[in-house]
Amino acid sequence: MCRWAAVRSCLGDRAGATRLNSRRVEHILRSRVVNAKPRGRQFFQNPGPTNIPDRILRAMDRATLDFLSDEFMAIHRFCHAGVKRVLKTQQHLFMYASSGHGAWEASLVNLFQPGDTVLMLESGYFSESWEQMATNLGLKIERIAADWRMGVRVADVARRLEADKTHQIKAVLTVHNETATGLATPIAEIRRAIDGTKHPALLLVDTISSLGCYDFKMDAWGVDVCVGGSQKGLMLPTGMSFTGVSEKAFTLSKKPGLPRHYWNWEMMTRREPQSFVGTTPVHLFFALEESIKLIEEEGLDAIFARHRRLADATRAAVLHWGGASMGGASCTTKGVTGKVGTLELFCADPSRLSDSVTAVIVPDGHDANAMRTVALNRYNLSLGGGLGPLMGRVFRIGHMGDLNEPMLLGSLATVELAFKTSNIPYREGGVDAAIKSLAA
Repeated sequence: MCRWAAVRSCLGDRAGATRLNSRRVEHILRSRVVNAKPRGRQFFQNPGPTNIPDRILRAMDRATLDFLSDEFMAIHRFCHAGVKRVLKTQQHLFMYASSGHGAWEASLVNLFQPGDTVLMLESGYFSESWEQMATNLGLKIERIAADWRMGVRVADVARRLEADKTHQIKAVLTVHNETATGLATPIAEIRRAIDGTKHPALLLVDTISSLGCYDFKMDAWGVDVCVGGSQKGLMLPTGMSFTGVSEKAFTLSKKPGLPRHYWNWEMMTRREPQSFVGTTPVHLFFALEESIKLIEEEGLDAIFARHRRLADATRAAVLHWGGASMGGASCTTKGVTGKVGTLELFCADPSRLSDSVTAVIVPDGHDANAMRTVALNRYNLSLGGGLGPLMGRVFRIGHMGDLNEPMLLGSLATVELAFKTSNIPYREGGVDAAIKSLAA
């Protein structure tokens, strides 16, 4: 079909279309090109769910198995042991057919009684969500408040626990890697703060967007419960979560407390290997088996180094985009403080930058979601958006899981293209800055 016929067909008026002036016709043609569905493989840089490797996709492309058969139980045991190796624990592991929120709930209902007090360390949207869940389950929440761009001060945690002479606080809850803000919390330092006050509080840690991306040492760091999920560093579809549980926490879970059934650790531990209440998600285990093989082929240390390398390159690009020459007066919008006319990293503490996701503040007066829409609809690049009060002010670049240098550089180049198309001010050359970082 010639382009004129395409216009006539589009307008549904063959006679009328021929009378359109040429400028209008060209505008319609350009609109059709711009609005066409982009071809090629989508670059998926969301901070979870993440890219699923072809090997994992192929591992799920098979007939199902009886989840009680010897063949499947061998896979289940392999996966159970493999996840414990990633967590670096020799203690308990309970797995669920759920998103990470289910594992959050499991950690709460197994350990606490109505009216118990827990100390939540503020880090962003997901610490607030976990806090809301605990409140809905009847727990009392104390919060160590923090600037979302800086994270909680460890000294504030120690000070509050030191003041709790009667040990009313039953646990400290924290998110290792706050996916909404690109900020990491130093778990080993939090444990030292607890131990330094000789407080008996448990330490519960959300590792959903850090596990498999940078180092986590459940046993060495004295973590009592860690919460994990399948769809980020483990490179699986959403739908599986788990809790690593210390012997201390497991013993406490045997006391009467909040109602539980599906999440009941004591019920699960009567089965081997600490198995599901209900039907096991067989195909997710096929995927997890392949994921563990991929992880162990590359090696955890190499995986962590790769994530740091790609994260550093991403940050180099962002810092260049918002170069000093674009600096300006300070502004605050929706609780987000930044500089007028400047793209900048949301996390303002260099020691707490995430190795799995980078959150970027767009200049005041610009809409991050509009830029993301352009990136997706025109250029087939999927980016994460801001959550809660950060919606429209922040976009997020995921750099976790199955990712390498060409994938990252292509994504960063397309972000620049989306900036230009969206008229977001930036300094050109961010991709070159990322290349220099990777080549260093």
